[in-house]
Amino acid sequence: MDYKDLANLIFPEAKDISYYEEKYPERNLKEGAIVTRIAPSPTGFVHIGGLYQGLIAKKLAKQTDGVFFVRIEDTDQKRQVENGTLEIITSLNNFGFEPDEGMINETEFKGNYGPYKQSLRKEIYQAYAKYLIEQGKAYPCFCSQEELEEIRQKQESAKIRPGYYGVWAKCRNLTVEEMVEKIKAGEKYIIRFKSPGREDRKIKHHDIIKGNVDFPENDQDIVIIKADGLPTYHFAHAIDDHLMRTTHVIRGDEWLSSVPLHLQLFHELGFKAPKYAHIAPIMKNDNGNKRKLSKRKDPEAAVSYYVELGIPKEAVNEYLLNIANSNFENWRRANKEASIDEFELQLNKMSVSGALFDMVKLLDVGKNVISKFTAEEVYNQSLEWAEVYDKELAEILKKDKEYALKVFGIERGNKKPRKDIAKWSDVRENIEYMYDEMFDSKKQNYEYQVISEKEDIEKILKLYIEKYYDDNDDKQTWFDKIKELSGEMGYAKEVKEFKENPGKYKAHVGDVSTVLRVALTARTNTPDMYEIMKILGKDKIRARFEKANRD
Repeated sequence: MDYKDLANLIFPEAKDISYYEEKYPERNLKEGAIVTRIAPSPTGFVHIGGLYQGLIAKKLAKQTDGVFFVRIEDTDQKRQVENGTLEIITSLNNFGFEPDEGMINETEFKGNYGPYKQSLRKEIYQAYAKYLIEQGKAYPCFCSQEELEEIRQKQESAKIRPGYYGVWAKCRNLTVEEMVEKIKAGEKYIIRFKSPGREDRKIKHHDIIKGNVDFPENDQDIVIIKADGLPTYHFAHAIDDHLMRTTHVIRGDEWLSSVPLHLQLFHELGFKAPKYAHIAPIMKNDNGNKRKLSKRKDPEAAVSYYVELGIPKEAVNEYLLNIANSNFENWRRANKEASIDEFELQLNKMSVSGALFDMVKLLDVGKNVISKFTAEEVYNQSLEWAEVYDKELAEILKKDKEYALKVFGIERGNKKPRKDIAKWSDVRENIEYMYDEMFDSKKQNYEYQVISEKEDIEKILKLYIEKYYDDNDDKQTWFDKIKELSGEMGYAKEVKEFKENPGKYKAHVGDVSTVLRVALTARTNTPDMYEIMKILGKDKIRARFEKANRD
């Protein structure tokens, strides 16, 4: 008997690998086009680091007219969570990461190189495992968990490197006849890769981000096919990246130590290895110390956190590009109105040590991004968010879209647009004074600042609405009337006048404006008050002033 007989016994139905090589040919793309992917596992929530990798992968593919695909790596069936694949797809779509190819739901996919879910590719992995067995490069291992534990304990006692290699690989040197006999006797087994490596030899590797690195060769006989017939990650990723014609693998630097093994697998399978770029993790400042964002401790680690807050996908993507490339900020300053699609990402400008996550910075980016939205865009996106997370607000917005568009249009489209909204969860707070049902529902706190005499405040409000306000006034006329009102009340019409002769006046026109603003909105800082008054109209203004005097 020979290795082919052994391979046929283990995988009698497996196709010859030539079938798959023909089925998944080289892609017909222009020279330099990058084919890359993200390959999440449906074992929990989508991490912001995964989104970060996805952004980089998609950007590289798009700017080279390449292909970006999503592959679901679900070979670890025990750790899967319910609807995990759907959660991944939904999360990616929420942030604009719709792939060129990949899964579109739990079982369906788009693209000619699928299935893009490892549990649906079982027969492919078995074909290549069969090929390795035929070549004498893989073998069945019959060791029980107890035997493997015994090996580990002996290694620990001897203080030597743990693993299944060399003299510790008990099944490595069984004869074909012995293996066949055990299989026919019904002994359980897995398939291991027969490593040709030696730890005392080094390999040199160039990582696109990390630069030149060297490692000891892999000498571990790793498991490639588990007892359930599914592959391990290491084996599956090599087959998939080859058949999907991946040119670049963008992944976290926790996989850097696996490079020797992965390059070895590619070589022994006769594949051309992709180029690797290992990204440092996103870090967090914790009491002066940098650490990785933790799935357990940090809510901002989950992409759902940003969805729930209502941070626009455009802001998240821009912020991630900001931390990906040090030259992005300069590019943005020089290209204020440009789409981030126009920015050319460079892997060699990525941090080797890991970017520091800054929520304050992200929210600043959010303000800038939303400030460039049209009123219609603000309305649509805030409503979409509110439909899920603030149903009362959603109903208010839907009740009168035309009115809502006027509200969102205040100071929008100017050279210096309003920047009071960083995320959709800010909307309620920033527009509630424009809606009686929200404004009247709670007792307001009126902090009039400099002018505090109740009689003066009442008189300012009464005079303004009865004598000075006119719906037809343009902005300059409107402000001139506030000046006239200030003069009538004995306040300086100009701030300059007050500063030159502070003893002559109790306050100035700016303070009078503050009284009007606070009575109208119960806050000292709002967008343009003229626009607010135009939208509210005289009757509502009068009612607000009367409410202010009552409260």
